[in-house]
Amino acid sequence: MKRVNFKNFKENMLKNEAFKEIYESLHLEFELIEQFLKARLKSQMTQAELARKLNITESAISRLEGGGYAKASVAKLSQIADALGCSLKISLHAKKSNKAL
Repeated sequence: MKRVNFKNFKENMLKNEAFKEIYESLHLEFELIEQFLKARLKSQMTQAELARKLNITESAISRLEGGGYAKASVAKLSQIADALGCSLKISLHAKKSNKAL
């Protein structure tokens, strides 16, 4: 059986408009999860150590890293960022206009 390269699989799947729309709608969630994971790993902290700092269970950290960061409040995200030695910054950016100037 031929192994599928993820990059090629993703490129192929993104040709499907329905898949592409869903994939793009989840981009921010994946980016948020990735940033928190990178911060925890950079701080050389285990899930258990982060959980202790936040006075929550290790399984709660696991759920957050499995997609729960997108559902967490801004206050909770800020608290987690602080425990990781980071600060949380949220900003708005104007969308690119499709109109010709």
